[in-house]
Amino acid sequence: MVARQPHRNPVPVSALPSGQATPSTPSKADTLGVALLRDGVVAGDDMVRALAVQSHRRGRVTDILLSRARLPSDQLYEALAAHWGTSVIDLALHPPDIRLVDRFGADRCLRSTLVPWRVTGGVTVIVTAQPEDFALYRDHLIRLFGPIAMALAPLDAIEASILARRGKRLARAAENRVAESESCRSLGAGSIRRPAGIAAALAVAVTVLWPLAMLWLLTGFVLLTLCLATLLKIAAGVAALLPRAPQPEPAIIARLPTVSVIVALYRESDIAPRLVRRLGRLEYPRELLDIVLVVEAEDEMTRTALAGADLPPWMRVIVVPDGQIKTKPRALNFAMDHCRGSIIGVYDAEDAPDPDQIQRIVQRFYQRGPEVACLQGVLDFYNPTTNWLSRCFTIEYAAWFRLVLPGLERLGLPIPLGGTTLFFRRAALEELGGWDAHNVTEDADLGMRLCRHGYRTELIDTVTGEEANCRALPWVKQRSRWIKGYMMTWATHMRDPALLWRQLGPWKFAGFQVLMLCTLTQFVLAPVLWSLWLPWFGVAHPVADALPPAAVLAMLIVLVLTEGTNLALNLIGLHRSGHRFARAWVLMMHLYFPLGTLASYKAGWEVIRKPFYWDKTTHGHFDPPEP
Repeated sequence: MVARQPHRNPVPVSALPSGQATPSTPSKADTLGVALLRDGVVAGDDMVRALAVQSHRRGRVTDILLSRARLPSDQLYEALAAHWGTSVIDLALHPPDIRLVDRFGADRCLRSTLVPWRVTGGVTVIVTAQPEDFALYRDHLIRLFGPIAMALAPLDAIEASILARRGKRLARAAENRVAESESCRSLGAGSIRRPAGIAAALAVAVTVLWPLAMLWLLTGFVLLTLCLATLLKIAAGVAALLPRAPQPEPAIIARLPTVSVIVALYRESDIAPRLVRRLGRLEYPRELLDIVLVVEAEDEMTRTALAGADLPPWMRVIVVPDGQIKTKPRALNFAMDHCRGSIIGVYDAEDAPDPDQIQRIVQRFYQRGPEVACLQGVLDFYNPTTNWLSRCFTIEYAAWFRLVLPGLERLGLPIPLGGTTLFFRRAALEELGGWDAHNVTEDADLGMRLCRHGYRTELIDTVTGEEANCRALPWVKQRSRWIKGYMMTWATHMRDPALLWRQLGPWKFAGFQVLMLCTLTQFVLAPVLWSLWLPWFGVAHPVADALPPAAVLAMLIVLVLTEGTNLALNLIGLHRSGHRFARAWVLMMHLYFPLGTLASYKAGWEVIRKPFYWDKTTHGHFDPPEP
């Protein structure tokens, strides 16, 4: 048997309920289950499992059936319409009145999975994908539109209808979601070029007129920033190694939240099918897992690959309309309104997260108060031994994610986030306006904005494997984007130093300067630091030769302390990561970091010429064998 077919469009008002729906209850779900079983829409064992899950987790029966029984959505919605005594609206044939959509807000339509359709006989028909939740919006809808009636349409049909008519407007909004005072979009090439040109001209003039004075100035500045950066690393390393208070036992959560995870894809046709398989290993209830794969409109190859990847019902593809810029944060902002979860996460295209990662994230958020708005997981590489560059990259990440970042958290300092394995409380993320679409290190910038607004970020001990970028030229391109983003982030937040001081306080303000400014200095002025080793090899140095022996000895102590600190952090981080290649590879870091200096000069040039250009990193070259 098949479900009786409710009438299609156009819909008479008498065929629609008055909007007096109530939130779903177990008895209501049982009635729906009986109807679906009676009409042969759902098999008996599928319905028994769905009702058991619904009773245990209080999720929506429709979500459970779609995610677990692989029931065709059109068939289910026909049955739902019969059950609720309403109709299914074909939004492709009968699009909504755009004036009603604008009155409610296209972004709100996407978040609430409903759309004001048309006014018929003095009643505004509201099309929803989740009839169980219709009553949650009823009062607001009545205040906005007057008498209302409910109709149904699948979620993908509602999204497609909204994007077809307001996609470009939503894309423009995604580019400017962050307040201008906290965004780098006003720091375009034009606004940067003039002050940068003046600073460069002054530097050249001083160098020509007083070369020794310039050398003294640079040497003093680079030694000062080196001391500060080394002291911060030591403090972070010691803090990370101190015993932690025991974590509370996992709690029994009566109602697990829906978790949305955004994956921004661009020219990832080769890796897309592997991504689907990796995310399929996540151990979280499928009806509560909402994977949003975001693809640019022009990226036909990736869209074709995803179309052939046999996506499960809990994975969706969202296409971002063309815009003035094409950056990952713009895609994340656009996708945020499509997310159904109260927790929103971010993965990269090549990621392979721990299977229990989502469960651990939900537990940590449950155990913490609302001031903890972000959880940052540990990033590691699944191809650490491809070549010397991958080994060095692995060593760098091991020290950063297993010592430095945990230490910064314990010191109460701002945390520059990584670009993936990030999870946010949705309310906090929306309050901050999401990501700065113009910043090419949107993650580090968001970490600073979270801190400025009084939120905390915590590190959580769950690992996501990534592909180490282990070819020299692509590595330099990727690192130059990161350094350029640090430059833009520092300049953005320092536009009003007094306000930043008030928001962060002295301790965090100082930490921000050391994290951002000192890091940039170490890359850009690295050749000045290297020259300070020359006297110890019998080569004359104008600064060292003019200093008294005590000052030269102090300079040597600073250099040796820095090298010893880096060596210790790298060795301890590598030990904590569990990688088993020879520890002697940490000595190769002396050849690794000069690549960062080269990348910093590329970054400085791009800040002036094309600050918002996103130098894309390709993935999928060194994937491990599929298990």
